[in-house]
Amino acid sequence: MSETAIVTCALTGVLTDPRTHPVPVTPAQMAAAARQAWDEGATVVHLHFRNQTEGLGHLPTWDPDTAAEIVDAIRAEVPEILINSSTGVMGPDISGPVECLKRIKPEIAALNAGSLNYLKLRGNGNWAWPPLLFDNPVNKVEHFLNVMKANNIVPECECFDTGIIRSVAMFKKAGMLKDPTHVSLVMGVDSGMPAKPEWLPLLIAELPEGAHFQSIVIGRDEVWPVHQRCSELGGDVRTGLEDTFYLPDGTRATSNGQLVKALVSLVRDTGREPANIAETRAAYGIS
Repeated sequence: MSETAIVTCALTGVLTDPRTHPVPVTPAQMAAAARQAWDEGATVVHLHFRNQTEGLGHLPTWDPDTAAEIVDAIRAEVPEILINSSTGVMGPDISGPVECLKRIKPEIAALNAGSLNYLKLRGNGNWAWPPLLFDNPVNKVEHFLNVMKANNIVPECECFDTGIIRSVAMFKKAGMLKDPTHVSLVMGVDSGMPAKPEWLPLLIAELPEGAHFQSIVIGRDEVWPVHQRCSELGGDVRTGLEDTFYLPDGTRATSNGQLVKALVSLVRDTGREPANIAETRAAYGIS
């Protein structure tokens, strides 16, 4: 087990409304949030891009100019930090995320490695939103991998369910992925894997040999025990306002920096240290 754990901060998420939650949206806000995360021990930031038009800042965009403005602001503020770009999009048209990848050339990009019925029920039994299929068939995955390879971007395989984890092992065996393989165990989405620490050993056993793994946990109180167990098992960890609004004591976080500080403290409580940037680059095979 590595003595260090890579800490990633997911700064903003997809749809969270900045008028009601403290998520950064503008290039300046994203850069300030990245600085907070870096100062507290994160070496990677995971990014979604938001429309900058007045009144539409809570909506996602794949405009390459907007993505570039945000990434340029972050790199100017924190040159050392690694950029991990989202690529999640429903449907076969991936031109938006592909153009963003080509424009900003992040060191890392999320690779949604399989499909999921994206569902949530309200307490009254009604759907929170119309049922969605987050479709990621193999040809779509392969297209993204080809773009990442052409632009020297390391894929981070996001897995929302157990079958997706097993698919990653098949992708590697089929030659679609190479070492170092990075897998994120996304837990807590209502129709995906539950946020339960006891699941982690079983999930890790299904990973390709030698794969790096990371916990991404969506939720509230259940988030922190999963991160603790993942760190105990030698994994990397991610937090940020995309994933949770709550600190370990149950109070609401007001910044990404607060969440990273709490996660770094948790990592240290498990006997490990947050990875520095040299260790992070080495783990991702980034020269």
